[in-house]
Amino acid sequence: MKALGTRATRTSAPRARALRTHGGVSVRFDVRAAVVVAALVVAALAASVALIGTGDFDIPAVDVIRTLLGNGDPGQEFIINDLRLPRVVVALLVGASLGLGGALFQSISRNPLGSPDVLGIGQGSTAGALLMIVIFQGSATEVAGGALVGGLVTGAAMYLLAWKQGVHGYRLVLVGIGVNAFAVAVNGYLLTKADLVDAARAVVWMTGSLAGRDWEQVWPLLTLCAVLLPLIVAHARPLRMLEMGDDTAYALGVPVERTRVVLMTAAVLLTAAATAAAGPVSFVALTAPQLARRLTRSPGPNLVPALCMGATLLVVADWASQRVFGADQLPVGVVTGVLGGVYLLWLLVTERKAGRI
Repeated sequence: MKALGTRATRTSAPRARALRTHGGVSVRFDVRAAVVVAALVVAALAASVALIGTGDFDIPAVDVIRTLLGNGDPGQEFIINDLRLPRVVVALLVGASLGLGGALFQSISRNPLGSPDVLGIGQGSTAGALLMIVIFQGSATEVAGGALVGGLVTGAAMYLLAWKQGVHGYRLVLVGIGVNAFAVAVNGYLLTKADLVDAARAVVWMTGSLAGRDWEQVWPLLTLCAVLLPLIVAHARPLRMLEMGDDTAYALGVPVERTRVVLMTAAVLLTAAATAAAGPVSFVALTAPQLARRLTRSPGPNLVPALCMGATLLVVADWASQRVFGADQLPVGVVTGVLGGVYLLWLLVTERKAGRI
């Protein structure tokens, strides 16, 4: 027993450390998760530099960094700061929002399939945007607002339909699948009622693309993330307890339904805002939390790793689409859809072999 205890101590020592503050409060610090987050941040920044330098006029990475630091020539400053940097910042924010929103939904539902893609939040946001395009011929700002409202209405409907003396994970997923099917049908109906010009505009938006994104999409999304992130972090500990089950969370003093409503609202807002900024980018919200959890090998929501993974995935996917197919020839939503579909099939096979589905 002594040898076994020594081996366990040696194995777990690099995993996590307890840090004691001056007030006597102990904070658990996961070393592996911190290393994963640092590596993902470096990868996201490197991919961002590569993406900024990619286009009809390629710019070397050294010149990109020099220009971002304020030492570039006027031509490069215009291309980088005015044309390409906003697109990259939108990609980072959208990927981070989807990754964090997906992690929240999967933790609340306690199901790896409980992501906005499966639960219908993305399709609900799409329905709101299509309504503004097809019925009201709205501007880009109005389309973004419609997507945000559509996501909120879909999230509220899903919560109310799943409510029965509380909201349980399996019921939330089943209701979400039904809501998703209904939203898809609504979107198809709206497309059949659109004229040729509006239908073409709607289809382009529905693929999920970062083309033409500028600072107008950056600031609203950045503001929302700045407001919601502290709120989500403050609820990280109750969320971890919710993953143990409602009864356990109640016993530990967690206000279960209030915590669930706050975090679901934050997740819906993040997903709807990301959809409003870039269209329905598929499967980032599904894959990012799971990949982050596999890298950290840590239980719990893994909120910050999922956020960083989502940002990295979307920037890398956009860079790959431009590098392989040329600038703006293939929307990033197509790339993430293909990769996410393959990942979803693998996840289903894995869950089936484990006997969980």
